[in-house]
Amino acid sequence: MSMTEVEIRPEWALFGLSHQNYGASTGREILADDTTPHVNLSPVDGEPLPVVYWTAPSTYERVIQEAEKAFLIWRTVPAPKRGEVIKAFGEKVRKAKAPLARIIAYEMGKTFQEALGEVQEVVDMCDFGVGLSRQLYGLTIASERPNHRMFEQWHPLGVVGIITSFNFPVAVWAWNAVIAAVCGDTTVWKPSEKAPLSALAIFSLLREAMEETDTPEGVFNIVIGDATLGQQMASDGRLPLISATGSIRMGRSVAQQVAKRLGRSLLELGGNNAVIVSPHANLDLALRAVTFAALGTSGQRCTTLRRLILHESIYEDFLGRLLKVYEQASARIGNPLRPDTLIGPLIDKDAVEAMQQALKEVQEMGGKVLFGGEVLSGPGYESGCYVRPAIVSADNRWPVVQRETFAPILYILKYRDIEEAIAMQNGVPQGLSSSIFTENLREAELFLSPRGSDCGIANVNIGPSGAEIGGAFGGEKETGGGREAGSDAWKAYMRRQTVTINYGTDLPLAQGIRFEV
Repeated sequence: MSMTEVEIRPEWALFGLSHQNYGASTGREILADDTTPHVNLSPVDGEPLPVVYWTAPSTYERVIQEAEKAFLIWRTVPAPKRGEVIKAFGEKVRKAKAPLARIIAYEMGKTFQEALGEVQEVVDMCDFGVGLSRQLYGLTIASERPNHRMFEQWHPLGVVGIITSFNFPVAVWAWNAVIAAVCGDTTVWKPSEKAPLSALAIFSLLREAMEETDTPEGVFNIVIGDATLGQQMASDGRLPLISATGSIRMGRSVAQQVAKRLGRSLLELGGNNAVIVSPHANLDLALRAVTFAALGTSGQRCTTLRRLILHESIYEDFLGRLLKVYEQASARIGNPLRPDTLIGPLIDKDAVEAMQQALKEVQEMGGKVLFGGEVLSGPGYESGCYVRPAIVSADNRWPVVQRETFAPILYILKYRDIEEAIAMQNGVPQGLSSSIFTENLREAELFLSPRGSDCGIANVNIGPSGAEIGGAFGGEKETGGGREAGSDAWKAYMRRQTVTINYGTDLPLAQGIRFEV
């Protein structure tokens, strides 16, 4: 099928997507680029998706300049007024939830139910942002000098660059863009080149909200391209903060480029998340949590469960029950737009190949594939992106287990005591999300203590996947150390200023220093 023969689905037309789409906008204006057209294939059926033109260097330059000009205006708008723009946008997303979810599901392969959840996350983030717009705060600090008042305040940072991954093509952008906008920043978004249509669709709703609220041109911007464009953003000194979500390899490259110019980077990178199941656990509860955490989004979440650490006394029983659940779930692999589907495809054939290579490596190390791992073929699987999720016996120390494979591979590990289990949980380079299932108070508190999980997220009796937006999201070690979404993550998008006011007639110096001339 040629580019001009692509069937335009009703939901695409609803968001203004056509046969050929330009991938740059300064918010209220779409910028046409005479660049090479790029076509992705849907992992659902292997059919070509509408064309997207990547952003040319000259257009990128115009976008940055518009964002800089807009910042000079936007930073002076009262935060509650900025929140009104976010409110208008959130209402539009709420009304377009189902068609937007269908685009996400068809473009990147997550199930329709999960795509609905992602869109709801954007709505929730907007609600959070509106509330935050009236709660940006500073501190009053006791001064050691008489007749002095000392306090800190927060100012907008500037133009924020946002680089997102394919697996959450709209939600992660909202984590950043909503908060940055409320804080008074303008933003330039580079979505994944693997999921540009989802980005363009939700950006069309944002454009409508900007027009209706008379938001200045350039407050929200979008550019589309591959890693080369991301590196250009990382090296651009006009972007004081780069928030990047993706692989550890990508994050390391971005961090190095940003550090060279002494900029800030907010990184949310790979995870290698584990669940510890104690003999004191509610096994029914644990089984349900493990299933979703391991299989959700076909193993393509940064919070996906990769390692299941089972106590030796329950190992055989729990594994046996898990194998039965995987058998049942595998009967519901298919088109993610069908209501009975539990597991959709991987994003592309490269992801399928990476999964096969990981399974080959673990078997060469002495591991055993206990379930699944096959690439599916036949009617309904024509794209070549469907796989049966795998359960593999492994050793935590093996290199293949130490790294993240973005696919549904669950490594099964065994432990004897809780200290050993926590050491295994922590014994990987990544540090995003972690969980323990236990009804033993000592085990739970130990897991949450300084001697426990070293991850940015630590859960008790819930899985590692599916975080709420109210908490700060992110991880430690090679996960990058960044925090997005809730809590006080907003501070990353602002600059702190310490202020001292002398309302007296003397000039006492701090630390009791005397300087008389």
